[in-house]
Amino acid sequence: MWQQVEIQLPEMRRGFHLITDQVESALFKLTPVSIGLLHVQLLHTSASLTINENADPSVRRDMERHFSHMVPEDQPYYEHIYEGRDDMPAHIKASMLGSSLTIPTEISGYAWGFGKAFIWVSTEIMVVRGGWF
Repeated sequence: MWQQVEIQLPEMRRGFHLITDQVESALFKLTPVSIGLLHVQLLHTSASLTINENADPSVRRDMERHFSHMVPEDQPYYEHIYEGRDDMPAHIKASMLGSSLTIPTEISGYAWGFGKAFIWVSTEIMVVRGGWF
């Protein structure tokens, strides 16, 4: 059995944002299953998804600082600059992390271990993104 729901994520500044609550809210719209796979996909080319620690918010801040250092803005070799100084770095970061995730689910929830969360990586200054869940 295949089920699908689309949600609209709120507008957020660049950063690593928790979206587990939004994903779980969308799942309540679906018929419950005892075992399966959850596929989460962003519909935009310059945002990405990851699963990471949820217990300490400094992990998300460190990830943002690391990615901003690793893929800086305003590089003289970027040709794709007409959409803004943050756009090409956003595309690079999205390619590095990916725009979809597939995780196993079970009747009690996600089968992914303790203390993890869905992280939406908003890689542009202000963005609104949609996703399929």
